[in-house]
Amino acid sequence: MSTVYVYVLDTLADWELGYVTSELNSGRFFKKGAYPVSLKTVSYSKEPIKTMGGMTIMPDCLIDDVVVRGTTALLLPGANTWNDPKHGAIIEKASEFLSSGAMVCAICGATAALAHFGLLDKRPHTSNGPGFLEMVSPGYKGQSFYIDQPSVADNHLITAGSTGALLWAKQIIEHLGVFQSNTLESWYQYFSTGKPEHFFALMQTLPSGNG
Repeated sequence: MSTVYVYVLDTLADWELGYVTSELNSGRFFKKGAYPVSLKTVSYSKEPIKTMGGMTIMPDCLIDDVVVRGTTALLLPGANTWNDPKHGAIIEKASEFLSSGAMVCAICGATAALAHFGLLDKRPHTSNGPGFLEMVSPGYKGQSFYIDQPSVADNHLITAGSTGALLWAKQIIEHLGVFQSNTLESWYQYFSTGKPEHFFALMQTLPSGNG
């Protein structure tokens, strides 16, 4: 089993996580024999957090409870509260993930938190457009590694801008290896274009019992 930790904090951008968490939790398009994925919300305290959309989330565990293994992943969503010093502990944990070869996936404001701690200085990455990280993280030195794309996967680090949630989800799912490649491509094409032929192609890729 793979454990995917989702960091939750006040003003969390609900929509940025929707594609990836729904697929990993439901397993509805998983390939035959894919290992199950356990999703756990984690935060700096056990107090409920309120998302940007007004939803209340009770964290499943604390940062100290996170176990870093090669099969674990850490998802860091966007939020307007990343500059609060209390979130420094999860960025330190993210550094531990990367050093251990475990996956870290950051989107929107979370990329700024990584940049502030120097974790993007020597790794290919993206964010909310050229100049954004310099504006919000004065110590950022990773300009030569910045790639102006919606989402960028570099080994165990996957970063995305605020409009890159779908591609970010695709790259995370691909890294975890829980979809067949043709299932993932049809899934991505359907949700990015809305064309029904991609939906039917998606259904045809599924092992019996999933569709």
